[in-house]
Amino acid sequence: MELLHSGKVRDVYADGDDLILVASDRVSVYDVVLPTLIPDKGKILTQLSLWWFEQLAGVVPNHVVSATQVPDEWAGRAIRCKRLTMLPVEWIARGYLAGLGLKEYEKGGTVSGIALPDGLVEASRLPEPIFTPTTKATEGHDEFITYDDVVAEIGADTAARLKDVTLDVYKRGAAIAAERGIIIADTKLEFGRAADGTLVLADEVLTSDSSRFWPADEWKPGRPQRSYDKQYVRDWSSTLDWDRTPPGPPIPQDVVDATRARYIEVYERLTGRRWES
Repeated sequence: MELLHSGKVRDVYADGDDLILVASDRVSVYDVVLPTLIPDKGKILTQLSLWWFEQLAGVVPNHVVSATQVPDEWAGRAIRCKRLTMLPVEWIARGYLAGLGLKEYEKGGTVSGIALPDGLVEASRLPEPIFTPTTKATEGHDEFITYDDVVAEIGADTAARLKDVTLDVYKRGAAIAAERGIIIADTKLEFGRAADGTLVLADEVLTSDSSRFWPADEWKPGRPQRSYDKQYVRDWSSTLDWDRTPPGPPIPQDVVDATRARYIEVYERLTGRRWES
């Protein structure tokens, strides 16, 4: 096998006609990989993605070839995938106002060119889910773009199709999560094009690294929410005298343990399965 790409969290290998996508235990905040691993994180993300791919099979095709035909040393944390030509957009759906979406709204009442009602606060539920794409930066930070920017980049037909699919995936996922007492505030998706031109859902889907998960019974707009995602690590890092550039700070053991516990809890609540390390 040949290593094609090593990202912040995932490594991609070529294996014949397929790719092997391996999720590590690395964690990044503000696009900086921290030096401390979160045990089992890669396996949890992989297994949760596989569960969601099953739930979403009727919404959009996905890139999974096999979850078992992978090298033994990566069992549980790797997926054999189709080769795709990835699209240069981060496909983001938001149902609640948080993170960069909140900051953008506070500047001028819009997110990705979409005007939102006055008076919204942190964690407000939006009147309806919105599509807020960003660039897919290889260096530095992703930046908000408008739907018109996406059309200019990949064409009107593809943009319209994937905007609809992004919102469909979010709505389907949010409805399933709501039945289990979880709010999915927002999520980021990636899509690619197969050799026959089919648009395919790729990478991870509706995980604690790509989404904001909040306990529904604790949701209260106007303040930060308790999260089941890596926001906990972001919040810890924001208390440090760190300029958010490499090298990142080591994570204390108590933060590691609490982060791992959150990843496991949301996996178990969503899937109904007990996590076995």
